[in-house]
Amino acid sequence: MSSTDFASLSNQAITVAGIIYFIALLAHLVEWSRLRAVVPAEAPVGAATGGTTGAAEGDVLVRTGGPGADEPADPADSEAKVAFWARLGVVLTVFAAVVHLVGVVTRGLGADPVRVPWGNMYEFTITATLVAVVIYLALHKRFQLAWLGPVMVGFTWVVLLAAVRILYVPVAPLMPSLQSPWLIIHVFAAILATGAFTVAGMASIIYLIKESRARKGKVRPRGYLDRIPSLPALDRVAYRVTAFAFPVWTFGVLIAGPIWAENAWGRYWGWDPKEVWSFITWVVFAAYLHARATRGWKGRHAAILCLVGLVTLWFNFVGINYFFGDASQHSYALEVLIAIR
Repeated sequence: MSSTDFASLSNQAITVAGIIYFIALLAHLVEWSRLRAVVPAEAPVGAATGGTTGAAEGDVLVRTGGPGADEPADPADSEAKVAFWARLGVVLTVFAAVVHLVGVVTRGLGADPVRVPWGNMYEFTITATLVAVVIYLALHKRFQLAWLGPVMVGFTWVVLLAAVRILYVPVAPLMPSLQSPWLIIHVFAAILATGAFTVAGMASIIYLIKESRARKGKVRPRGYLDRIPSLPALDRVAYRVTAFAFPVWTFGVLIAGPIWAENAWGRYWGWDPKEVWSFITWVVFAAYLHARATRGWKGRHAAILCLVGLVTLWFNFVGINYFFGDASQHSYALEVLIAIR
C-alpha cells in the first residue's frame, strides 16, 4: 500500500471507531436503563409505579409499561439481560479500540517518510483517547470499572468527533526540529500520562457529583449514582491512577522534554507558555499526592484538587494552544486552532 492509501485507511478507521464507540455508548445506556427499571426486592410496588400493591419478599419487579403494567419477573432473567448489555458494551468498546489502534498506526504509516503518529494536535488527540480507553479496559476487571463505561465511551466519542471536525490536518512530514528519537519518548510519555490523568479526573468528577447528591439526599435508588462504587472506592481509583501517571508525566515532560529542547533549540528551559503550564500541571498533581501522603487528604478535597489538575492539563493542551500559540515554540502543533481564531 502507498502512503496515500494508509492515510485514507487511517481516516476511515477513525470514523468507523467513532461509530462503534457510539453504539457501545448506546449499549451501556440500555444496560443502565434496565438496571433502573428493576425495583429492589424490599421496596413496595408503589415506590416505583405509584400503585398501592405490596411486593412479597424476594420478588423483583420490572417496569414493562405504564401505570399498573408492572409484573413480577424472574430475577435471574432480569440480571441476565443487564449482564448481556454490559458485556455487549465492553465487547464493542474493545472492538472500537482495535479499529482505533488501526487508525493511529496507519496515520503514521501514511506519512512519507514513515513516522510516529503524534506530530500535531489531531494525532495527539486520537492517540491520547486511545490510551485512555486502553487504560480503562486494562483496569476494568481489577477495579470493577463497569460504572465508568458510559462516561469513558461517551467522552471518547465526543473528543474523536471534535478531532475529526476541528483538529484534522492532512498527513505531512515532521518539521526538522521534531525529527528526533526524543519525540517518541517525550510525546508518548505525555500521551500516556494524559490518558491516565483523564481516567483519574473522571473518577474525581463522579465522586464530587455523587458526594454532593448524597449530602442532599438526592441519590435515587437503582439510579446511576446509586449503582457506582462507594465514595471511598472512587477516591482510591483516582488516587491509584494518578500515582501511576505522575512519574510518567515527570519523566516525559520535565526530564525528556528539556533534554529534547536542548538538542533542538539549544536550551533546556525557555519559559515557553507550554513549558510553564506543563510545570503548573506537575505542581498541582504533586500537591495532590503530597496532600494525601502527608496530610491524609481524602474524599472531597482530594477530588477537587485532582480535578484542578485535570483542568490545567487540558488547558495546557487546548487553551495554551488557542490563546498563546503565536508566542509558543510548540506552534508546529497548533496550525488548526490558530487558523480558526
